Amino acid sequence: MSEKTPKKIDHIGIAVTSIEEVLPFYVGSLKLRLIDIEEVPSQGVKVAFLGVGESKVELLEPLSDESPIAKFIAKRGEGVHHIALGVTNIESRIEDIKENGVKMINDEPVPGAGGAKVAFLHPKSARGVLYEFCEKEQVTK
Repeated sequence: MSEKTPKKIDHIGIAVTSIEEVLPFYVGSLKLRLIDIEEVPSQGVKVAFLGVGESKVELLEPLSDESPIAKFIAKRGEGVHHIALGVTNIESRIEDIKENGVKMINDEPVPGAGGAKVAFLHPKSARGVLYEFCEKEQVTK
């Protein structure tokens, strides 16, 4: 697998108005495993990660009315927000995709949940889908 090939779907982000209200559905009905809940002030969200095999579902709750997630919910309602692709060497991946004419929202990685470095592709360059590159530090045992 090339360094430029995504490793996997890291997670699927779902915009919600309240993690507390929807968590019983995801944990109780769908039987997903709650991994962690944290706030990511740099993105204006509170997130809950739920395990699904090697991937995750990321519930995104806005921290304020000015949050991009609050604006998304106001415009489109709750639902799928983005698909995150797990990558290595995110900086190189951003440069490569820009060289191929793809517009980025983030030209440089920004801090994401769980200590990840993230960068979003502009949905206008991806047929209306918001993709996120997500690089996590490799943990060695």
